[in-house]
Amino acid sequence: MHNAPAVSFPVGRSRFQGWLLGLISLIAVLVDWLWCFQTDSIGWRQGLFLLILLAALVDAVLVWQRTPTGSLRWDGQVWSWIRVNDPVSGVLTVHFDLQFCLILSLRQVNGVRIWLWIERRADVTRWVALRRAVFAHVSGRI
Repeated sequence: MHNAPAVSFPVGRSRFQGWLLGLISLIAVLVDWLWCFQTDSIGWRQGLFLLILLAALVDAVLVWQRTPTGSLRWDGQVWSWIRVNDPVSGVLTVHFDLQFCLILSLRQVNGVRIWLWIERRADVTRWVALRRAVFAHVSGRI
């Protein structure tokens, strides 16, 4: 089997991830509202749920805002994550494929995972080359 050609792809904050986070947040708030609406009196359980929900939403937004930016690079042999001239190599895993968005993780030698939400809109011209490298690499390990 031939290796996919080298490719470098820019990675930043995912718009899809932001929309998904917003949708899940809206659903959670609606569930809380329905629970409060159907209850005769609002008690500590509803208040506790709302506080936990708000804490989770704030945490999710902060994580989304701190999304690492850099580039994912395949040199024909090894996957690397390059952030501010600090390359890290590892094993790439595909977790979800939506055709326009890939959810990947790069497991470093020390076991730490870098989660990457990669979108086609970041670089439409290199999207097909990236997908070719990602899936050629995955099928080559089987």
